[in-house]
Amino acid sequence: MILHTISELKEYIKNWKKKGLIIGLVPTMGALHEGHKSLIEKSVGQCDKTVVSVFVNPIQFCPGEDLEKYPRTLEADNELCENIGADVVFAPSPREMYGEETILSNDFLTYVIPPYFYVNKLCGKSRVGHFDGVCTVVNKLFNIVQPDYAFFGQKDAQQLIIIKKMVKDLNIPVEIVSCPIVRESSGLALSSRNKYLKDEEKDSALALSKILFNIKACYAKGITDIEALKETAYPYLNETHNLEYLEFLDAETLKEKVIADNNTRVFIAVKIGDVRLIDNITLGVR
Repeated sequence: MILHTISELKEYIKNWKKKGLIIGLVPTMGALHEGHKSLIEKSVGQCDKTVVSVFVNPIQFCPGEDLEKYPRTLEADNELCENIGADVVFAPSPREMYGEETILSNDFLTYVIPPYFYVNKLCGKSRVGHFDGVCTVVNKLFNIVQPDYAFFGQKDAQQLIIIKKMVKDLNIPVEIVSCPIVRESSGLALSSRNKYLKDEEKDSALALSKILFNIKACYAKGITDIEALKETAYPYLNETHNLEYLEFLDAETLKEKVIADNNTRVFIAVKIGDVRLIDNITLGVR
């Protein structure tokens, strides 16, 4: 069932709350794939009611990014959600979410601004303002849905850590459930942006997971020097790859690691043609 307005959804939420039902939220931008499916299945299995939001959030896109061409497949998304057992697909318009403002900036709208320490690294360096938009929309969704649990994938690990920090700092009464990355049999992490890749670019995209898996294997053999581990990445890269970052950070706090250990998460971002892809892996057993 698709709902487009906050007022409609709130009626359902009010009735569910009266009955004491446990509510799960899966925030998405649509173009749902097997990775999203795993989050929805987790919510359906753990909660009495599941809301899947499908909203291409304009305020998390930076100038020159793919807002207009971002894939929108609402009918297919709703069918997938219904087949899994989700109760509501919440698909609001930007006007429904942000009101009558035509300029969606913090000159006119109230934004939630996450801590600079967590933002000024990895994706936040090149996507200035992105995480302001993410935290703002996620906070709004939490206020609208009032979920007991919210489910997020580890592929967007920086986002997940920032949202956990926001929930803690703002005392938001929701438990964040972290769900594993889902990959194709080739190792490629699932992403809605994979649809942009041409066949030959998809082959190039496999470099991300190959680099990460190889680094984890090298660490398992006893290599803890980060520069040495970084060096193992370069044989997988060629002229089709524009490496944006390869970073070794604490898996919970995003502090920079001097020596790799079991709580290190390795983050990578590569641009292939016009498509920017991210991936990550933890070096310890998780």
